[in-house]
Amino acid sequence: MNPIDNQKIRDRFSGLSTAVVADAMVRLGMEPRVAEPGIESLLPGTRVAGRALPVKHYGSVDVFFAAMTLAQPGDILVIDNDGRKDEGCIGDLTALEARAHGIPAMIVWGCHRDTRELQEMGFPVFSYGTCPFGPLSADREDPEVDSMARFCDVEIALGDIVFADDDGVIFAPGDEIENLLNAAEAIGATERKQAKAIASGMTLHKQFRFDEYLARRESDATYTFRKHLRGLGGAIEE
Repeated sequence: MNPIDNQKIRDRFSGLSTAVVADAMVRLGMEPRVAEPGIESLLPGTRVAGRALPVKHYGSVDVFFAAMTLAQPGDILVIDNDGRKDEGCIGDLTALEARAHGIPAMIVWGCHRDTRELQEMGFPVFSYGTCPFGPLSADREDPEVDSMARFCDVEIALGDIVFADDDGVIFAPGDEIENLLNAAEAIGATERKQAKAIASGMTLHKQFRFDEYLARRESDATYTFRKHLRGLGGAIEE
């Protein structure tokens, strides 16, 4: 996937979740880049993925419009508003403009407003809540389009990939997306197989040969459950 193909990323993520992608990041030894807890989807059940289009908000919507001119179809606007809760930095008009530029969702480190209108539009927004006030002042007179933004403690660059669903939002480097999705799909397939076996009466206790694990632990204190699972091809912990 080089250059980044948003449609392929979206299609492959449709059968996954942020939890599975996060497990894949752990398995591959990647840095866990995640939005701090508290971010929520305006539309429960929403699942989005694509190239991050980062922008730093300075109090004026022109930074969003400038960023949109750089958008490829399927890019997701990732907005750094410094986690502010005293203003809703985006609303329905910004969402309409984003949609017109092929942007399918917005992820906000901060708050949104125009909730009812956004819900009626069916436009996915992930944020930390609502505030009826828009920005009351601009911090910079002549803002420029930023190619880097912060989201909590995470730096987001143009070309990073964002995944979001009801469990939260995570970010991954675009140059590792193929390996990441391959690993996530492998973990997802294993977990579906395990779930199907449980439904057929084969508990995880049996699937993971847990009694064998306990016996091994008695003689080898260094033998962890994760090591045991790796030997069996289990994926429940990573």
